[in-house]
Amino acid sequence: MAIPGASLVVSTLPFFRMAWRSTQALGGVARQPAWLATPLESALVKAMPLALVAGAAIGVVIWIHVRDALVRVAGPGAAMYLPQGLALAVVLELAPLTAGLMAAGRSGANLAAELAAMRVSEQLDALSVLGQEPERVLVAPRLAAQMLALPLLTGVIALGALGAAGLAESLSGGLTLTRFWDEAWRVVHLRDLLPALGKTVIFGWLVALFACYHGTHAGEGTEGVGRAATRGVVSGILAVLLANVFLVRLIQAVFPG
Repeated sequence: MAIPGASLVVSTLPFFRMAWRSTQALGGVARQPAWLATPLESALVKAMPLALVAGAAIGVVIWIHVRDALVRVAGPGAAMYLPQGLALAVVLELAPLTAGLMAAGRSGANLAAELAAMRVSEQLDALSVLGQEPERVLVAPRLAAQMLALPLLTGVIALGALGAAGLAESLSGGLTLTRFWDEAWRVVHLRDLLPALGKTVIFGWLVALFACYHGTHAGEGTEGVGRAATRGVVSGILAVLLANVFLVRLIQAVFPG
């Protein structure tokens, strides 16, 4: 007699086994920094231009909408609160979430396709034959790279967003760029920055884990590689969005006010 839900449990066991083993192996990555070089270059260095452009675009768009909303609701004088509102929105939510989604779309596809190609070419089997665990030598360094890269990319996005918004404000005849910058950072404190950056570490772990799982469990042939990349992106995006809802509530409970 079939046990209800048994198939679901069995199907998720490989995922949780990979999560456990690769997370345990993160300490080994710290002792082998050379393992991080290539994954970190891909996750951080090559993603910085995109992060800067994304941040600037977000900053200008949010500046347009928030400025218009403040003027509509409270009159022209309310625009003086624009820098503070933008800074809190960008630092607390927009920059971390954008970094997570960007990583899911960019790195998720790359990691899943890379490991899927290794599976199709039987390189993963060769590692196992040599006594090397893929979770330790392949997955853990990629997890560590994403966990290190996302807080830094979040900072790049936040700086790009606030810099672009401040420039737009000064060009529109409002606050000067220096005044905008000073007002923006006046309301952002360390208790705001640390939780926001902390949750991006979790985003990086989730994105890399789902991408690596789908890559190492890909089907045969080029079609399997393509499906793995798609699943890596979709699952990474969903994981970031759902985790963000939970983490926002958790952060508010731990850091009230």
